[in-house]
Amino acid sequence: MTDIRVHMEAEWRTSPEAVRGQPKRLAGPLAELVRRLKRDPPNFVLTCARGSSAHAATFGKHLIERHLGVPVGAFAPNIATIYKQQLKLDRQLFVTVSQSGRSDDLIESVEMAKAAGALTATIVNDTDSPLAQSSDIVLPMAAGPERSVAATKTFVTSLSAWLHLVGAWAGLDDLRAATERLPDRLAAAMRLDWSAALDALCEASSLVSLGRGPTLAIAREAALKLKETANLHAEAFSSAEFLHGPIALVEPSYPALLFVPSDQAAAGMRALAADLRRKNARVFMTDPGEEPAGGLPALAPDAVCLIQSFYGLAIRVAERRGIDVDQPRHLQKVTRTR
Repeated sequence: MTDIRVHMEAEWRTSPEAVRGQPKRLAGPLAELVRRLKRDPPNFVLTCARGSSAHAATFGKHLIERHLGVPVGAFAPNIATIYKQQLKLDRQLFVTVSQSGRSDDLIESVEMAKAAGALTATIVNDTDSPLAQSSDIVLPMAAGPERSVAATKTFVTSLSAWLHLVGAWAGLDDLRAATERLPDRLAAAMRLDWSAALDALCEASSLVSLGRGPTLAIAREAALKLKETANLHAEAFSSAEFLHGPIALVEPSYPALLFVPSDQAAAGMRALAADLRRKNARVFMTDPGEEPAGGLPALAPDAVCLIQSFYGLAIRVAERRGIDVDQPRHLQKVTRTR
């Protein structure tokens, strides 16, 4: 077996520097996109992505709806690729997110959106890819080469790109400040000790990952990474959605990871954590305030830092379970779908 840290851990550790260099690459195309959005504001945004990039799009949805009041929907690529239906998108914004920019369904979706009159933008790592060439405006992730099949730094840089976009579009000084401090805080997040959850995750056959608002995307990405890197079944839910049925699964052998936001949604997640403990669940929650048993240290208010801390835990879980994270079963780096 190869050293499981050859690619994934090395790339995870370079995320802070990738984010630090991103503004220089983003500045020109971001300014052009914001100029066009302010000149002709859309009243609806569609996102289109797969895998980790779809979770990044969930983060963008929260930011746009929370700070701009513009509704955001997730586009199903099969509408374009299988059913050949053109949507009514005149003067709307269509945003794709992709690491490789080579998935046929995303490319065909952009072509449909352009033909339907949308302004198309893509957040992509490979700026020479077919997806980039098909889009009106290209926002570089600027992550550099990523060899690990399981994405880490491209996910982090895509979240950072969304912060830049919404901060500039909405003219929000707090989001701009968040992007400026993010590289140093990501580096600090890597040093946080999440070993409190290690034994429970290694022993589990299934678990739940919960978030709300800005942390729903983080919870979804965490669940995917446990599947990809540790062959561990993990399901992600909004903490509110979890109450509508899935909570019936709770038992001592079913750990719960709670990614607690540092905004108005935090109180509800803390209440849920207390309820889960009363049901004898093993609860592990990120909360920069008082840390009960199972507390995972976190840096508030940056939700992006939560996934950076989690990636370190995921690598250790895979190592303990004897799995090579750089050779995940049945997966490849570039997935081509239609």
